[in-house]
Amino acid sequence: MALSTRPIRARPHRLPHVRYQGLVLAFFTLCLSDRSDAFLHASVVFPMRELLAESASRFACVVRAYCFMPDHAHVLLSGVDDRADLWRAIVDWKQRSGFWLALHAPGMTWQKGFYDRILRTEADRPACVRYIVANPVRAGLVDSWEDYPFLGGLDVDGERSAG
Repeated sequence: MALSTRPIRARPHRLPHVRYQGLVLAFFTLCLSDRSDAFLHASVVFPMRELLAESASRFACVVRAYCFMPDHAHVLLSGVDDRADLWRAIVDWKQRSGFWLALHAPGMTWQKGFYDRILRTEADRPACVRYIVANPVRAGLVDSWEDYPFLGGLDVDGERSAG
């Protein structure tokens, strides 16, 4: 299995910050620089997952689905109330996890920016979750998404739940 060495282009954030606040649902993709494969290791993924849960909770969000691929992560966040700020949750996670990577996995860094998409309705969530959990299958890492250890969802307490 050969992963692409082509870098993912940074995409400018075209929406105003207010679109990421409140009871909204958004899908994010964040890539590691140099297409590193740090997310193949539980010793890296599990702390990243814990930091994600903390950042989501800090900004009144829930991680509806996540998947750590070898060189990137997909995250589906939703706001739990009017105080929610999905943008700040992702930026906080990226900063805190970047610091963790600098300490524990020198040379591994996030690419500048990330891709994001606001889902229009709750009805769009199932298709987005299917896309997220199917990533390891499409990449040839596993035959079934159930066999991939680095995906799921996190409830409001940061505990892993079914996708």
